[in-house]
Amino acid sequence: MNQHKKKLLILSLSASVLLTASGGAYASAATIPTNVNPVEPSWGYFVDVYKNNSKDNMALESNPAIGVLSEYIKLWTPGETWENGTKLNSQVLDANIQKVVQMTKKVTPQQAEATYYDDRRNQSYSMMEGLGSLTDVYRNLTGAITTINSIPPDATSVKYEDEGNNSGDPKSKLGSMVNLVNTVRGTYSTTNPSKSFYNYMRPFRWSTDVTVLPTLVPAIKSDPTSDGGYPSGHTNAAYLTAFAMAHAVPERYQELLTRASELGNNRIVAGMHSPFDVMGGRVMATALAAAILNDPENAELKKTAYTDAHSMLLSQKGTAADKFSSYTANEKSFTDRLTYGFPQISSTTKTVVVPKGAEVLLETRQPYLDNTQRRWVLATTGVESGYPVLDDAEGWGRLNLFAAVNGYGAFATDVTVAMDATKGGYNALDQWRNNISGKGKLTKKGTGTLQLSGRNSYTGGTQLEQGKLEAQSLTALGNGGVVNNGGTFSKAVSGKLAVKGNFKQSAKGTLALNVGSPSDVLRIMGSGTYGGKLKLNFTNKYMPKGVVTIITDGSSLKNGVFSSVETTGLNSQYKTKLIYNGHSVQLQIVKK
Repeated sequence: MNQHKKKLLILSLSASVLLTASGGAYASAATIPTNVNPVEPSWGYFVDVYKNNSKDNMALESNPAIGVLSEYIKLWTPGETWENGTKLNSQVLDANIQKVVQMTKKVTPQQAEATYYDDRRNQSYSMMEGLGSLTDVYRNLTGAITTINSIPPDATSVKYEDEGNNSGDPKSKLGSMVNLVNTVRGTYSTTNPSKSFYNYMRPFRWSTDVTVLPTLVPAIKSDPTSDGGYPSGHTNAAYLTAFAMAHAVPERYQELLTRASELGNNRIVAGMHSPFDVMGGRVMATALAAAILNDPENAELKKTAYTDAHSMLLSQKGTAADKFSSYTANEKSFTDRLTYGFPQISSTTKTVVVPKGAEVLLETRQPYLDNTQRRWVLATTGVESGYPVLDDAEGWGRLNLFAAVNGYGAFATDVTVAMDATKGGYNALDQWRNNISGKGKLTKKGTGTLQLSGRNSYTGGTQLEQGKLEAQSLTALGNGGVVNNGGTFSKAVSGKLAVKGNFKQSAKGTLALNVGSPSDVLRIMGSGTYGGKLKLNFTNKYMPKGVVTIITDGSSLKNGVFSSVETTGLNSQYKTKLIYNGHSVQLQIVKK
């Protein structure tokens, strides 16, 4: 038996650690850059030279797809043939295959079914499930079909091909989205040059302990010389589709990314690919999607696809099952699959580098930010450095688009957000879920609504000029003060909302507090300066008795009063009166 087909030796104790290490984390405050200028690798900026990815260009120095994957060369020296490469880090590469061994031995019937479909169906058709309840509506509007609708009884002996139309009919009602997907998955998006260059075998050729899903055994190529594993083509195709669809339907961005990560994961479950293959497929697809979406030739197509998706697709109500309705489950699955539990094997303190053009991936999801701001979002939500495969020179491997969709991870500098509600969509309302750190200040302008729901610790303070700023966690406002010069500042969370510094509201501002229990208090650590309106929304059928405290502050001095008080949810036979004490504002409920 060929040496590469011999069973994998039992890993050492140190190697076993590789199999149980935790998933990747966001970059720490220490590794956030001081600027977001791109760094040009030796093969050129990917977005500028992506068309150099072709079968006629097999040079690391000039093929950007091979280049973006070149961290693998630190682990593996490709051989002249499929079976004579050299392991440079046997510990990590053996762990890579052992993960496949473990995953293929614990396959449930449900996983086996999903894995078969993800292997045999066209990837763009599979990815439509990321649209949740609108999946069937989308397939109807695009005319998308598959011929793999069940697992044939003889699937263990016959290889079945999907004779459907993959992403759908370009001439269908929603043909613009079909064309966008096809363009992103176009001529220059192939993994074949990279597979040929790296010559890394598929896991079942490394170890007979890898159990290929029985229904997929017929799909194994008999000729291993042209059957490289790194990177995974299925994974590349899935993420390319996800990014294209998410650009047109950003409302399902994270769900589409999760579906792509699931399809990639199923390649491991199938025994067809290793985690590094799948990670490489994601990295390559991220760079390719950004390059193609950046290409001026595709500008009109992008706009048309977005417009058509919102007028034809999102205007309808679908009835399909939504497998990705749980945000918590999506976040965990996607994050775990960023690094597959491999430990950091090199420097953990490298600053995040944002690739040229990567900001286009957030163009429709955060339309109220400019390109530089989107780059800062990517920089402050990137994965820590040091993970195998991910530390490419330009920065594609460390991007975490799932986290980036949730807004800034830190305010490295002062941030001003202007949201125009008349434009609708995310211009009118968005939520930042990340735990925002940093020394910068947040200034909110425009008529839209921004919700903050993370465990925030930024120190620069918060200033509201227009629109609405909504605190959805008790630490939403970080460790600074709050100034409301003219918008509506809303406490939309139960408990004591903390303002770590001073609070000041001008005559044009409005403070809106949800009050559902005696513990619903705005707690100001510094001094409180009051003006403008106070709106109190009584929830949970809460009816205060006598005098209750609604605001506490750290100053004994009385600084202004609210010009008016409005209440909702209060029995009409009662009225309210505010009492201003040295360190608090209290509410007295009296009968009319």
